[in-house]
Amino acid sequence: MPATFIQIVELFIKDLQAKGKSPYTTIAYKKDLEQFFEYVSLRGITSFTKITSEVIESFITELVTVKEYTKKSASRKLNSIRTLFRFLKAQGVIPSNPASEISHPKFQPAAPRILTKLEYRGLRDVAKKDPRVFALVELLLQTGMKIGELAQLKIDDIKQKHLYIPKTGNIPEREIPLNKPSEAALKAYLLVRPKFSDAHVFITRTGKPMLIRNIRQVIDRCFAEVGIQAATVNDLRNTFIAHQLTTGVSLEYIARIVGHRRLSSTERFLHLVKQDVDKREALGEL
Repeated sequence: MPATFIQIVELFIKDLQAKGKSPYTTIAYKKDLEQFFEYVSLRGITSFTKITSEVIESFITELVTVKEYTKKSASRKLNSIRTLFRFLKAQGVIPSNPASEISHPKFQPAAPRILTKLEYRGLRDVAKKDPRVFALVELLLQTGMKIGELAQLKIDDIKQKHLYIPKTGNIPEREIPLNKPSEAALKAYLLVRPKFSDAHVFITRTGKPMLIRNIRQVIDRCFAEVGIQAATVNDLRNTFIAHQLTTGVSLEYIARIVGHRRLSSTERFLHLVKQDVDKREALGEL
């Protein structure tokens, strides 16, 4: 890959960091762009001015048709490329953004996965075997926080009856209330937490911060032990949102708690909640 491409990507990443983008966002952008510039370099292109919309479109097409990436993944990579070229245009490196008019691959977002009552209980029962695992599960299930936020949670972020989540990118800082189950699980874990000086709440047994992949592996093992299939860590967040809606909590309040920038992100759960209520009524559970 030409040095110019590498240098520009580094400048772009620094600009994202200066704007407050999370480490996970910047890492994702960097990987997407490195993949794109490897594709470009193999075609003998060494200058940004030689990268046309046709080149970008062929890259996206190859991802979907040859490399069998999902359309959602390809769409994310197009967004990374588009954002970089917007940055280059603003810096005067290029006269126009060749990615601005390329359409995102159309895909139908999968419906949010909501844990059933049996899955919910089973997951909590299995997690109770280990205070750290139980605290991880309870915070995800009872607060709706993101896995990245959980990984970055610091001891000082634990306040009286709530957690403080700092501003990340375009998502403003917020406070997440702790209910009794999540508060109890967190306190129980902190009592047995290894005595290392690291500021992160969740650490490994050697004192290093638990990374997103570490947390995901822990939750996936719980899923496997319970027999929960086709579920991800994010489905615990989905379950929290759906439960809050079922109990009559307002959309605006839920959106603020979970950090949704758009109310429509919360609204998409409404039909799932209605379907669940209708199903339970039909079965005589209500």
